[in-house]
Amino acid sequence: MPIARLGSRDLRGTEASPVQQLLAVVNRAAGDMDDDSVESALTALREGADVTVAATAGPEELLRAVRGRGDRRLVVIGGDGSVHAAVAALDAVEGLDADDPVGIIPRGTGNDLAQALGLPLDPVESAAVVLTGAPRPLDVVRDDAGGLVVNAVHLGAGARAGAEAARFKDRLGSAAYPLGAVIAGVTTAGWHLRVEVDGRGVVPHAAGSSPARTPSVLMVGVCNGPTVGGSTPLAPDALVDDGLLDVVVSTATGLLARATFAAALSTGRHVERDDVLVVRGREVTVSGDPVDLVADGELEEGVVRRTWRVEHHAWSVLVPR
Repeated sequence: MPIARLGSRDLRGTEASPVQQLLAVVNRAAGDMDDDSVESALTALREGADVTVAATAGPEELLRAVRGRGDRRLVVIGGDGSVHAAVAALDAVEGLDADDPVGIIPRGTGNDLAQALGLPLDPVESAAVVLTGAPRPLDVVRDDAGGLVVNAVHLGAGARAGAEAARFKDRLGSAAYPLGAVIAGVTTAGWHLRVEVDGRGVVPHAAGSSPARTPSVLMVGVCNGPTVGGSTPLAPDALVDDGLLDVVVSTATGLLARATFAAALSTGRHVERDDVLVVRGREVTVSGDPVDLVADGELEEGVVRRTWRVEHHAWSVLVPR
């Protein structure tokens, strides 16, 4: 969608720089409007743009805000969950358009997509990127249940790690995520799952497992971006714009294997293990035991089958020039 720009003329009759029209979306339910960093970002945006603020408290309010934005550029002030919600609303209302870039001012405890894009975490600096940045086309991931993912999906221990991290998030912030991963890694026994990438079954062989039985899997990552949960490198080499998903499968279900896998995960060295497989593809299906999953931070329980497909360069984000 083209962005409306208001022009004016100076005393010599030449046209002055156009004024950008922005819709800044803030999560009121999370108390973000009371955050000093949000006010700093809005002040910086107003120095170079006409800004309307939509403080939303749920999906319906967010949909109404996006539906009424007109020609204003969408700017998300928040973390990965806020970006996910805003992009999903944009997709539902208008459909995604790579020629209509979204601005992101990261302020969550987990800003994995923003970090993958090299966005500054300082609110004033990130506001400057919104005003002067260049659009970067990004992939999006769609599932067969109507969901949309901008960064990553975790199944099994990944979801358990998120649940464990939630217990410490208020006290530890982003440090809660690696701690949650360690706890889940040493307490989770695994699930019997089949993982297919582009129609081919791919699961690493775990020592002592029967080839005739669906392997016990500790976790599966379906990753567009390289990190999860505030910088844990689940798929260290994943790129958000290459048209491929990085699929990470671990069969490290033994007690010692779980502990050493969790330790390696915090540094990205887990991908070097014999009981971990990383494969790239455009479509991924996971089926088998009911398993919890987390998609861009949102928990879904008891999933028995789900398919994800990558959509290349479906949308775009303003990044530093």
